[in-house]
Amino acid sequence: MTDRTTETSWEVERAFGLAGRRAIVTGASRGIGRTVAIGLARAGADVALVGRDEAALAETADLVRQARPSAAVSVHRCDVRDTASVRRCVAAVEDEGPVDVLVNNAGLNIRKKALETSEADWQTVVDTDLKGAFFMAQEVGRGMVARGRGSIINVSSVGGHVALRTGVAYAAAKAGVIQMTKVLALEWGPHGVRVNGIAPWYFRTPLTDPLLADPAYLRDVLDRTPLGRVGEVTELIGPVVFLASDASSYVNGHTLFVDGGMSVYGF
Repeated sequence: MTDRTTETSWEVERAFGLAGRRAIVTGASRGIGRTVAIGLARAGADVALVGRDEAALAETADLVRQARPSAAVSVHRCDVRDTASVRRCVAAVEDEGPVDVLVNNAGLNIRKKALETSEADWQTVVDTDLKGAFFMAQEVGRGMVARGRGSIINVSSVGGHVALRTGVAYAAAKAGVIQMTKVLALEWGPHGVRVNGIAPWYFRTPLTDPLLADPAYLRDVLDRTPLGRVGEVTELIGPVVFLASDASSYVNGHTLFVDGGMSVYGF
């Protein structure tokens, strides 16, 4: 008699596994990008780490190898705001082998009131968070469409869905990422390429730690989070691995909110 429990367990492991796949993670030098890269490697993927800080990328590479010594890891310096840099970076990664997964994570925020936001502030944020995400997706997407397979995961934010008190450029860029995700899913889905996103709220990272160190600010965040706590960055690994893997093979054009319920009523 067939042991259906064992058979089902094997199918689940295979569906979520990433063995034999290659992933690019942008903004991999620290925070969300670093943690997600480690998580993808633990799920079986080989990883190309992309960012501007080569020393920090090298640290991420060491952590990835510690997590899975057999993982193939490469480091690529790239400024996603520069389309020529993006083209060179993707070409270098593709020289190592085809890309199966892209995690478009590089991003930043300049927290200023709308009346205090300069043109330079706006351009810096939009060029990084939206322009950079699109042209990285476009360049990686060329190969994916040609091969008829691939998964792209764009990192947006709850700030692209609900109104936050500061950071108008960030909100506009992240809203653009959500809509860009839908359009790319529509265009590339017929070619076997899925495009989805995640939208985090506050997670403990080097960028958010100074904000969350303010007791009043932290209390404000927690009061607007139904789960009553800040996210731990490792809690983003599951959603990313899910969207990268065959476990989400019929999910396309969706942005998954990983926010403790905050987007239910806004901030």
